[in-house]
Amino acid sequence: MHVVYPAVLAALLFSIGVYGVLARRNTILVLMSVELMLNAVNLNLVAFDVWLRDRIHGGQVLTLFVIVIAAAELGVGLAIVLAVYRNRQTIEIDRIRDLTEPGGPGDDGPAPGDPPQGDPFPGGPATAGPSAEPGASRRTSGSPEVLSARDGAS
Repeated sequence: MHVVYPAVLAALLFSIGVYGVLARRNTILVLMSVELMLNAVNLNLVAFDVWLRDRIHGGQVLTLFVIVIAAAELGVGLAIVLAVYRNRQTIEIDRIRDLTEPGGPGDDGPAPGDPPQGDPFPGGPATAGPSAEPGASRRTSGSPEVLSARDGAS
């Protein structure tokens, strides 16, 4: 077989991968496109290794390294995607502006040192405030039954 056929197929796969990286909005699809580009590189490495009749099979050895690196990249990439999804509830690239926490740099919220606006836990359990009884603690989680049992109230 002539070396042009796998080279053209690899170029096609790589072009589809580049398009996927540039045009997709979903992070998972971007990771899949990167994997497609790495597979195109692997195809080229093996095709040219066979075409050049390399005695030590350097192209195939490099292909194994690329596969290992691709697996590690995919694992780290998916871990980052899951962490971002837990914080932002989205994996759309356009909706994720930066990796800072909400209220951090670049957020248009109140500046540090500004007085708090409203209830910090809207719709949540009651919090201790100026009208709370003395010795009341801040309640942030749990059902009313658990909170009353925890506070010693019945």
